[in-house]
Amino acid sequence: MSKTIFVVDDNDTNLSMAKEALKDHYRVMTLPSAVKMFAFLEKVMPDLILLDIEMPEMDGFETLRLLKDNAAYADIPVIFLTSMTDAAIEARGFELGVIDFIPKPFSAPVLINHIKTHLNIDELIRERTAQLQHKTVQLEKLQNGLVFVLADMVENRDKGTGGHIERTTTYIKILIDAMLERGIYAEELKEVDLETLVSSARLHDVGKISISDVILNKPGKLTDEEFEIMKSHALEGERIIDQVVSRTGSDVEFLKNARLFAGYHHERWDGKGYPRGLKETDIPLLGRIMAIVDVYDALVSERPYKKAFSPDEADKIIMEGSGKQFDPLIVDVFYQIRDKIRAVIK
Repeated sequence: MSKTIFVVDDNDTNLSMAKEALKDHYRVMTLPSAVKMFAFLEKVMPDLILLDIEMPEMDGFETLRLLKDNAAYADIPVIFLTSMTDAAIEARGFELGVIDFIPKPFSAPVLINHIKTHLNIDELIRERTAQLQHKTVQLEKLQNGLVFVLADMVENRDKGTGGHIERTTTYIKILIDAMLERGIYAEELKEVDLETLVSSARLHDVGKISISDVILNKPGKLTDEEFEIMKSHALEGERIIDQVVSRTGSDVEFLKNARLFAGYHHERWDGKGYPRGLKETDIPLLGRIMAIVDVYDALVSERPYKKAFSPDEADKIIMEGSGKQFDPLIVDVFYQIRDKIRAVIK
């Protein structure tokens, strides 16, 4: 199928010349104004626009700006047709996003060659972009697959926490959605890719892979020495993720988030947590969020050393920890959505 070219010019002679030059090569739509062009864009999407600069009502610069500001049209290549050729005009055009200038009066061969070159470039860019997007999707699938396997390895070693990782990642998504809706820490969360964030939360206990099975699955209360060893899983989780960063040379958002979840989910709002004893907002936000959902799931789950608390009892304990163990702002949101959280418990 022929490529579609819009020619936008208030001069009938220029429109006729352009159509005559291009009609054997492309599907050509001639439009006498930018206003008419925008109306036509609602019906037909061109592969390239030839745009005059000097037009009444709306000149080429304003037209180009409106095109680039609209996500639906921003990727359409635009070439200026103009008798205005000074450096300032060119600089302004390129700054706004024009891809080329064709001086008037134009000849058919020049017009065709410019268009052909840019359409070929545009097609190549779109092909390469599609290939990169495909590779990105494949890498994301690989990343998520590895995360699931690693998280399962950790959970399968810890016999008392069946389903903990799946539930906490679900809690995280529900809680962050609710925080965003209510504007709680919205500035810190607004740039977050929630899907990536939720996936990285699966690695919050990855450091437990270094803890002995004897300690990890002890049915009774841990001794002070054993508890100190158990506490090391937070820093060990950081170390494991740092090794991934070091070996791959990739410090992507996914790994940054995973490191924060792993290293800070046992810190307390009052500074009595571990491993660093940080206090209040000195604790990274992701650590403060995970602290609540991690404890909640531990409360409502049966473990070798305790029976499960009821959701009401767990809610009460979380609320009592507000301003002590947990960030009070996040606890308030958590309490407001407690019914959604309870629905996750199996």
